[in-house]
Amino acid sequence: MEIVSEPLPQNSATPLDLEGLLERHFGYKSFRPLQREIIEHVVTGRDAVVLMPTGGGKSLCFQVPALALDGLTVVISPLIALMKDQVQALQGNGIPAAFLNSSLGFTEEQAISEQLRKRTLKLLYVSPERLFQQGFLDWLQELGVRLFAIDEAHCISSWGHSFRPEYKQLHAIKHRFPEVPVIALTATADRTVRGDIAASLGLREPRVFISSFDRPNLSLAVLPGQDRFKAIDRIVGRHAGKCGIIYCNSRAGTEKLAAKLRDIGVRAEHYHAKLEPAERSRVQDDFIQGKLHVICATIAFGMGIDKADVRFVIHYNLPGTVEGYYQEIGRAGRDGKPAETILFYSYADVQTHMHFAEEIEDPRYKEVIIAKLDRMKEYAEAQVCRRTILLSYFSEETVEACGNCDVCKDPPKYFDGAVLAQKALSAVVRSKEQISLSVLVDVLKGTYSPEVNEKGWQRIKTFGAGHDTSAFAWILFIQQFIQLGLIEVDYREHHHLKMTPAGEAALLLTAPCGS
Repeated sequence: MEIVSEPLPQNSATPLDLEGLLERHFGYKSFRPLQREIIEHVVTGRDAVVLMPTGGGKSLCFQVPALALDGLTVVISPLIALMKDQVQALQGNGIPAAFLNSSLGFTEEQAISEQLRKRTLKLLYVSPERLFQQGFLDWLQELGVRLFAIDEAHCISSWGHSFRPEYKQLHAIKHRFPEVPVIALTATADRTVRGDIAASLGLREPRVFISSFDRPNLSLAVLPGQDRFKAIDRIVGRHAGKCGIIYCNSRAGTEKLAAKLRDIGVRAEHYHAKLEPAERSRVQDDFIQGKLHVICATIAFGMGIDKADVRFVIHYNLPGTVEGYYQEIGRAGRDGKPAETILFYSYADVQTHMHFAEEIEDPRYKEVIIAKLDRMKEYAEAQVCRRTILLSYFSEETVEACGNCDVCKDPPKYFDGAVLAQKALSAVVRSKEQISLSVLVDVLKGTYSPEVNEKGWQRIKTFGAGHDTSAFAWILFIQQFIQLGLIEVDYREHHHLKMTPAGEAALLLTAPCGS
């Protein structure tokens, strides 16, 4: 974990004050791991990027500083429903908070403006669009903002799984408020996206805080896409009377599946963005209160949902990214009790994603979307511990297999791949980490491809070191090395392969290839 390691300057909000704020306003007696370090870092006026999984307590990392600091904290959030839920929760805890977005009428906006003029608010939630309305930043400068919090910060990165162009404007915050600290928070960002968040926002020497993404209470399994409904019937039956979420890639799919579940006696409803707001609220509230047992939803459902006892999350279709998949399964088992996650995988889902990807006009963005789909596809087809794959995707090392995924419970036959790994890792190092997966295969096979000839890689010692292994097998092996966290893909740099600390350690355990 990357955390503050040097002594922190003292601030008027002592540790005792922070504990008091936490208990008085939120009812907790102690902070979760990393929360205190993050809060202390922010209240001393420094920028931060926070990567914390769904349900990990990200909101407290800016809500407690908002109470510790004099003045206003502005929270930028992309979702109206999430703003509303968080503000209502804050107000319920006696914290003066409000939101400004398109859902408010003129009278409501005037009342909030008056609160801001009187400086009685501690937190103001706004959308990026509202933030950049003419004159709004000027007004905020008059109000004396002490902290900016950017939620769902991965939206600023074109390398992220839900890029929003309007988030790109947020770089103006540091230009207009250079001395005001910014905390950028996300539940889903690989190393590439984390770097892009900091650069795009213009943060000043930000500290990156990474919480553990390990959720050992979640079982992980992938099932073939055939006979999905029969499998779902069995899964729902195992959790009779318990609550679960089934994610579908289409609105029509959610409606059809919910109807089929109701036909067999399951209390199920569908949820998607095209429902009327009142109907969405009703379905969401019924699920939270336990009146509904199963929600069949698109990815529109789940952001900010505070329900700890979700016992299963099923993906009826393949998600497009590992980030999105992880965020969605993270809504299961927040109470720490065992919960089940199941992904149905079929090549038809891959083709659907590819169809939409081919319609993207920006070639750079299209390349990223296809590459992220490839990583999701590799996860679904993997023959190594699935938890290891997820943790390595977010740059978290793990020593042993989880024992709680389908691969660990019914493992394939393994062989010692140390020599193969040494050849591949050595070639990555000798290429100065300027090589993609396909070209790495060419180098290992000793193929004089145009890319190999252009870079002169036929002259490195590992050229042809794997000539006796087929190209197809090398692709599978290298994918496993990525899944095991020995190397990672840099999407910013033509999908070049980069060594990880685990990969460097593995290479040191073997004799240098070709030396």
